[in-house]
Amino acid sequence: MSMIPMLLKEMDLEANTTRKMLSRVPDDKLDWRPHPKSMVMRDLAVHIAEIPTWVALALQTDGLDFATMPYAPTPIETNAELLALLEKSLAEGRKALSEATDADLEPTWTLRNGDTVYSTDTVGETIRHAFAQTTHHRAQLGVYLRLLDIPIPGSYGPSADDPGTW
Repeated sequence: MSMIPMLLKEMDLEANTTRKMLSRVPDDKLDWRPHPKSMVMRDLAVHIAEIPTWVALALQTDGLDFATMPYAPTPIETNAELLALLEKSLAEGRKALSEATDADLEPTWTLRNGDTVYSTDTVGETIRHAFAQTTHHRAQLGVYLRLLDIPIPGSYGPSADDPGTW
């Protein structure tokens, strides 16, 4: 069985959960952070919205070097812009994945910062890592929302605020 349909299905399922979570980010709290060491909510939410582009990046390059391509979050000012960014990112990642073959998942992909190598994995493993990063950062965002007393949507089942989710 091909891995591509399974990865597309997982991407779509995670997109639904991500969309629900990002829809809760309020315009008036974009610059809020729970702690001085934490990202502001805008940067965290934008990072979550941009992660689907890593699918295309993994399939179309042999790696990412932060020394030559530092990360700069896409500027957004409203929740509507955030959700539009998510949809654009999902379309880019989904298109690249739908055009891929299982053989495209096999080459090595390296994440580095100059001479410091963070990871060397297959493209398929890199895509799965991007999905895991989405889950990780959504959980961080859930803490932000909880501290602001904003209801948390259910992810893989009900939440305390959304008990009917299944």
